[in-house]
Amino acid sequence: MQTTFPLGSFTVHRVGFGAMQLPGPGVFGPPRDHDQAIAVLKRAVELGVDHIDTAQFYGPDVANQLIREALYPYPENLALVSKVGARRDDEGNWTSAQEPDDLRADIEHNLRELGVDKLAAVNLRIHSGDPNAVGPVDRDLFDRQLTAMIAARDEGLIGGIGLSSVSVDHLRIALDRTEIVTVQNAYNLVDRSSQPVLDLTTEHGISFVPFFPLGSGFNADNPVLGNPAVKKAAADLGRTPAQIALAWTLSVAPNVLLIPGTSSVAHLEENLAVADIELPEDFAP
Repeated sequence: MQTTFPLGSFTVHRVGFGAMQLPGPGVFGPPRDHDQAIAVLKRAVELGVDHIDTAQFYGPDVANQLIREALYPYPENLALVSKVGARRDDEGNWTSAQEPDDLRADIEHNLRELGVDKLAAVNLRIHSGDPNAVGPVDRDLFDRQLTAMIAARDEGLIGGIGLSSVSVDHLRIALDRTEIVTVQNAYNLVDRSSQPVLDLTTEHGISFVPFFPLGSGFNADNPVLGNPAVKKAAADLGRTPAQIALAWTLSVAPNVLLIPGTSSVAHLEENLAVADIELPEDFAP
């Protein structure tokens, strides 16, 4: 299996790390265990992680501050990727920040919090509410958003433009205007509604970063980890259901980059040990 893939000007290992679970419950407030959060980040880089996904609205600011505390000065090969398009209020509610001025301000906020002059890429998150919801294209707004993202890239604030929670129409419109280096959509072995988007990214050689590859952490019932085929393969191979689900996601296309998140060093090590898993030929979740 191919072990790396381009992410803008970087070439990264296909299993990275997502910082969403580092803040407190509901991705809000300080972590339950600050020292453990720092240890997870340090261990990730020790194990070869060279792609970390974050956002100012994780916390807010908490994830970025932890990353800086744990890893600054950053390794030269570390691709830091953030996203814009949403914010959090004082009660932890998700609010919209979709206007071009919002995008620019939040790119600059990410740079300040992380202590860098340039990010490897920034994803424009189209939906500020439910990340699984992909609505129709608001062409006027989307054009203005792309203009702001192109300006940030051309001015050297970001290395590449990404998109998150988008439809095929969004991606095609964007590609008519500029290069897109990465796309983040919800995708896992139960929810494959973004398959057309994945197929288009594969066609264009764009990295595809599935969020919720293990199912949403906000749901009590998890149909991914509870999938009978996943549980059987895990038992047969002596692996965890999470490792099987991640290995399957890696196998669907060579441009898939994983960013499983955790606040546990043990779970981190499990998540990173999936690239060499060979699933049974008859594996059919």
